[in-house]
Amino acid sequence: MKRIIIALAAVVLSIGAATAQKYIVVDSEKIFRSLSEYNGAMTTLDAMAKDYQTKIDTAYAKVESMYNTYVSQKQSMTEAARVAREQEILAEERKVAEYQQSVFGNEGLMMKKRIELIQPIQRRVFTAIENYAKSGGYEMVLDTASNASMLYHSDSVDHTTKIIELLK
Repeated sequence: MKRIIIALAAVVLSIGAATAQKYIVVDSEKIFRSLSEYNGAMTTLDAMAKDYQTKIDTAYAKVESMYNTYVSQKQSMTEAARVAREQEILAEERKVAEYQQSVFGNEGLMMKKRIELIQPIQRRVFTAIENYAKSGGYEMVLDTASNASMLYHSDSVDHTTKIIELLK
């Protein structure tokens, strides 16, 4: 009986060892921040976003000014003039909102510029990670930058610096 239990335990342990996966952990955010071209692209995108946001804020301030002027003059206006001014203000507000969407929306200018600047860098980094994993015989790569549920990992499985060195 004792031999059967020992044999069974050995079989279970050997199955567990045979199915164990080799994995590594990387911090893609740290890898990206280590690349000067990524930092340059982010600086460019931030400057563009700031410029566009200033234009949009100015346009909304104009709409607000139009509205405040309307409110102060509303009592002395005819009904037709009030309706016309309200329509003008609403049209201007719609125009600014459409411009904002064309710049910051999912298919806006900023998204297109981000894809243009960042996507080649992302491809390079992800290809380097994939090649590193394949050459090391790793079956899985976990990213600590995007995995909010990872509570702990050993430094021995973190290969971030090796990937950074590979990219330089």
